Amino acid sequence: MAEAEAAADTAHVLVFPVPAQGHLNSFLHFSTGLLRAGLHVTFLHTDHNLRRLGAAAAASPRLRFLSVPDGLPDDVPRTVDSIPRLVLSLTTTGAAAYRDLLASLRRGAAGGATAADGFPPVTCVVADGIMQFAWDIAEELGVPAIAFRTASAGSFLAFLSVPKLIELGELPFPDGGGDLDEPVHGVPGMESFLRRRDLPSQCRSLTETHQDPLLKAVVAATVHCRKARALILNTTASLEGPSLAHLVKEMRDVFAVGPLHAMSPAPAVATSLWRHDDRCMAWLDGKADKSVVYISLGSLTVISHEQFTEFLRGLIAAAYPVLWVLRPDMLGASQDAALQEALAAVGEDKALVVPWAPQRDVLRHRAVGCFLTHSGWNSTLEAVVEGVPMVCWPFFADQQINSRFVGAVWRNGLDMKDVCERGVVEKTVREAMESDEVRSSARAQAEQVERDIADGGSSAMEFKRLVGFIRELSSTSAAENDLQNEE
Repeated sequence: MAEAEAAADTAHVLVFPVPAQGHLNSFLHFSTGLLRAGLHVTFLHTDHNLRRLGAAAAASPRLRFLSVPDGLPDDVPRTVDSIPRLVLSLTTTGAAAYRDLLASLRRGAAGGATAADGFPPVTCVVADGIMQFAWDIAEELGVPAIAFRTASAGSFLAFLSVPKLIELGELPFPDGGGDLDEPVHGVPGMESFLRRRDLPSQCRSLTETHQDPLLKAVVAATVHCRKARALILNTTASLEGPSLAHLVKEMRDVFAVGPLHAMSPAPAVATSLWRHDDRCMAWLDGKADKSVVYISLGSLTVISHEQFTEFLRGLIAAAYPVLWVLRPDMLGASQDAALQEALAAVGEDKALVVPWAPQRDVLRHRAVGCFLTHSGWNSTLEAVVEGVPMVCWPFFADQQINSRFVGAVWRNGLDMKDVCERGVVEKTVREAMESDEVRSSARAQAEQVERDIADGGSSAMEFKRLVGFIRELSSTSAAENDLQNEE
């Protein structure tokens, strides 16, 4: 017992997410769980994001925020188009700064931090599964490293299967994409429902002579996760049991510890790179139960004015009140005109358009009837936890897989991928709002996940097992560090 308490006192985890909104959310909820278990946490931002968060990134006695440069000038927008450049810059400039910082943290100091501030030397790294350099460097420095992928188990398995799909001839698709509804048989456990259009979006640009840089990087990082001490996934066995069962055979260990936002919620203000619009909740208070369509396409999705118009006309025809998140960078130069168009067409009493919303609070509000979403994994889990039916319009990456699970496996929503036409929008939104079957599935799933995260539930037990695993790694790491210091 005394040894376990000592390990809890000295275990110090450095967590390092990809500097994008969805990844930050998951990592901060995860860090909150570690803090509750008694561990110390250093949360590593990029300089750009830490400046953007400012005072919102408030620390606590066992949590501190540090940062490294991402290598891009501040005036370069961190949009979806810049992701490949950002990833490349992180693996060079960012990696060098990270190595220097981690070496100092391994010795127990960073900047002005000393043992007197209560932070022992770093004993374990939990790094984003996209950034393989982060755990490679940690292991080189003698710090045991764990990979944390913030996407679903199903999408992780799909990325892991890309080399096999190429070997089987299922990728690349025929010239022009062929029939996107053609079944895909090379992803284990998904043979009965997966289609070409449900694979990660970058697969569509794969040819015999060209591979999308982002797809190449993500597939390589996914395969490399086999070398990490373990893989952490923000999911639960009740949602993704079959995918997890296949991944257990591929990884050294797998921890399914979600939904993290429901298990260890961090304050929303501490995770958001955008300021929430405070009008949302008061506006919802004035609406009838389950009467509002909530629309948010996440932190990276961009749409054309034509797509915006089709969404708008379909929503007008559906005739429900609408709470619509339109980020300032979502529509480009036509944003202001589009906003005025939306309010004029729907009427200010029936529509509220905001730049960002406190999504977890919105989804649990009694007035929300369905969620039109990009099917990012955080958004999907947040809707699952609150039992809110979804209309899925995925944009890129893992979102295509997630939306297929919603529509074809869990049946707690409808998959509208690859279509943006007003008649389809109207019909799909109406069905999500009015279908007793969809709402019943969503409610049953929420009840099951509530059991998963409760004491004794599968996710709660997995998180407890993970904390024990980290403490064991930390104990060995601390002993080796002491030995090196003596030498």
